Amino acid sequence: MRKLNNPWSSKEGYQCFGCCPNNPIGVHMEFFEDGEDIVCFWKPEAHYQGWINTMHGGILCTLMDETAAWVLFRKLQTCGVTTSIEVKYKKPVMTTETQITIRAHIVEQRRNIVTIDVSIENAKGEICTTARAIYFAFDKQKSLSMGFTACTVDPDPYLPM
Repeated sequence: MRKLNNPWSSKEGYQCFGCCPNNPIGVHMEFFEDGEDIVCFWKPEAHYQGWINTMHGGILCTLMDETAAWVLFRKLQTCGVTTSIEVKYKKPVMTTETQITIRAHIVEQRRNIVTIDVSIENAKGEICTTARAIYFAFDKQKSLSMGFTACTVDPDPYLPM
């Protein structure tokens, strides 16, 4: 498993709620490549709850949508936009979890339309939430015009703690 380098980190004005490490109200996600999957290990906190000790569904959707975007960055070396996302909440995700795992991979691509499956597992490895995200992937020229050049990996293997 290798850590992905953030392709946006040097861009002026970058404040993504999902992946910007310096956004004071963001969720500060980091991503890893595990075979065909892009993975994020994330620690829930009480201020992301919808009900006592229970993660807010909108935050869970955000985590899945952001992970799906990183699938485009790394696997297709482009950026794009979400056209739809269908979320299924199967089991509550608790804010008291030591860590959750968000995992995503491409299931289909037709021209610029990319279908990505995403799941969230609790610390016990139980799947709590799933989503199918549909993205419109930009062509290389549009990605370049938005400042995207490449999504690379750290040269050394990295296993999260």
